[in-house]
Formats: sequence, C-alpha cells, structure tokens
Amino acid sequence: MPEETAVYTHGHHESVLRSHTWRTAANSAAYLVDALKPHMRVLDIGCGPGTITADLAALVPDGHVTAVDHAPGILDRARATAAERGLRNVEFAVADVHDLNYRDDSFDVVHAHQVLQHVGDPVRALSEMRRVCAPGGTVAARDADYSAMAWYPKLPAMDGWLDLYRRVARANGGEPDAGSRLKSWALKAGFDDVTASASTWCYTSADERAWWSGLWADRTVASGYARLAVEGGHTDAGELRAFADAWREWGEREDGWFAVLHGEILCRK
Repeated sequence: MPEETAVYTHGHHESVLRSHTWRTAANSAAYLVDALKPHMRVLDIGCGPGTITADLAALVPDGHVTAVDHAPGILDRARATAAERGLRNVEFAVADVHDLNYRDDSFDVVHAHQVLQHVGDPVRALSEMRRVCAPGGTVAARDADYSAMAWYPKLPAMDGWLDLYRRVARANGGEPDAGSRLKSWALKAGFDDVTASASTWCYTSADERAWWSGLWADRTVASGYARLAVEGGHTDAGELRAFADAWREWGEREDGWFAVLHGEILCRK
C-alpha cells in the first residue's frame, strides 16, 4: 500500500504548536459542526496537539472519536489535552492517511484539518478517507491556500517570505495552495456529492498581530521549516532573519491586517 512520501514542512517546534493549540472546532471546523450528532463515530486525521479533537469529542458525547497522527511524538500532547478536558470517548493512534488501518465503513465522519496540503498524494488520502467512511457519512477537509493569503501593509520582504514558503513546501512533496484544490481532489477520489465552501482567519487587533507575527517570526528562523529551507538550498540564515524582521515590523503596525483563506469540503458518501 502507498506510504507517506512528503516531509511535514512545519515540524513541531514550539512556534508551530503555539498556532496549532489555538485551533478549536469553532474557529477551524465550523463548516462541519452542524453535521455532527451525539452518537457519531468520528475519525480525526492529523490531530496534532488535539485541541480540535477534544472539541469534536465533546460534540459527540454518546459517540467516539479516534484521533490519529503520522508523528508519534505529538500524540502525548493530544492525550494530555483530552485528559485535561475529562474526555473518555477519545483514543489516539499513529496512522498514515494513505493507508488507514481501519475497516471499510468504520466511521460516520472522517475529518482532516490542514492535512492534505502536507501529504504526498491527496487524492489517495481522500480515497482512503472515503473507504473508511460509512454509507451516508461525511468526509470533511479544510486547508489553507497560501496563494490567497492577503495582508497590509505590503512589506516587500513578506512577499519574499511567501514565495519561499511555497517553494519549500512543494520541494517537500506538499501543495501549499491546497484549499482551492480540495473539491477537485475529492471528485478525483470518487465522491459525487461534494459541498465546497470557504472561510478565513483574520488577525488585526494588537493582540492578534503580536501573536500571529511572533509565531511566524519564530517559525521562520527556528523551526523545522527553517532547517529544511536552508538544507534544501532555498535560502540562507540571513534571508530568514530578514523575513522574521519583516514579520515583527508588520506586527507592530497599528494598521496591520492579515487574512488566511481556507477551502473546505463536505463529501457525502
């Protein structure tokens, strides 16, 4: 069976987890929430530190959530998140979305947030998600589209940051502009009932700017992404520092505004 071939661009540096632990069902899976019923069996793929997972488990109190990630180390953090919430209807496991170790028709909902942009074969991944989803169930995915990110003021170095990120992500085997491609991938994976939508994260208050700019400044110079960017020959440490400085400059601007566009799909089997 196929195995993951892409390298996860972000890694699990503290600056990455700072972003991932902010995510909730409300701010990252609102398009799915209305489809959830208390008794449902849910598979949450690429659960990371488990904050969305915990919300999903709370929304299916009479059901069960199985949360998986390709990186074993992050699952301890996810287990701790569930334990802190007192959730007993969730379990965690290591899994590859290209070859899920679950029987056909095992889950009512199969969910992946910010996963398909990082995998080597997103169509194969969606096919596997479809296989383990029960008839009448829903496969849900949400991914950012880096080509559609927008910000003000237009600092030139931030254009360089975006160009570099997209090159590094593609060199690692992923597709940073996944959000706009989700519907196409779902159709290729065999779905014929696909509802596509979009939503945004927007950062503009002083606290939001400080948080968003700070995590990206740190990620740009200190995370796995920074290492991969340099080792892959895409940039050097000096350019990365310049991009981090631009992020901090943007964060200090009172008129600063940044929007992240996400594509979303609800696929009914």
